Amino acid sequence: MRRTADFLPALRFRWLTPLYDPVLRMAIQEGTFKRRLVEQAKLGAGACVLDLGCGTGTLTILAKQMHPEAEKTGIDPDPAVLVRAREKAERGGAQITWDRGVATRLPYPDGAFDRVVSSLVTHHLTRPDRRAAFREVRRVLRPGGEFHLLDFGPPRTVPMRILAAVLRPLERAADHFDGLLPGQIEAAGFISVAETGRFDTALGPLAMLRAVRPASAG
Repeated sequence: MRRTADFLPALRFRWLTPLYDPVLRMAIQEGTFKRRLVEQAKLGAGACVLDLGCGTGTLTILAKQMHPEAEKTGIDPDPAVLVRAREKAERGGAQITWDRGVATRLPYPDGAFDRVVSSLVTHHLTRPDRRAAFREVRRVLRPGGEFHLLDFGPPRTVPMRILAAVLRPLERAADHFDGLLPGQIEAAGFISVAETGRFDTALGPLAMLRAVRPASAG
């Protein structure tokens, strides 16, 4: 996610966008990990939830299905994936707000959300944009709100180290593989930043994180 007119598509090339959902289903058992992310977020009745970099809406729709009483918003810079997200939500009867925008300049007021969730997004960002995005996430969270993130993480096994080495030149995930993401989130003003899960997949090592905006408004 970069400028609205200059962003990196989900699979790097626009012509691959139709393959995004089947690739994730086959390569990483997407539904399993995203369900765990939603469970970790512990969405309460009436919670306002933002899916940052919602893509085709799989995580957003799953969260709505698991917690229909919560208010869900998905944001992404790519109009093509937002069309697919809207179509999927309409087929499933899910009432979700879909917005076009970038992670570095979220079009929402301060403290608008109780939770922000994000899956396989931050490795698309440059380091400066990622830091800016984390600051924006903190801004739009209410005091005491939580950020729940799934993305590439440090490799722990030989096969995952090999995959990480292959991916380094192709993705902006070096910081993820080097274990720097928690520190970057903390530097944006979050507390209680913790890795809550690790998963080895055909696409590489994934890590699940949780962070909290301090209860004070400052």
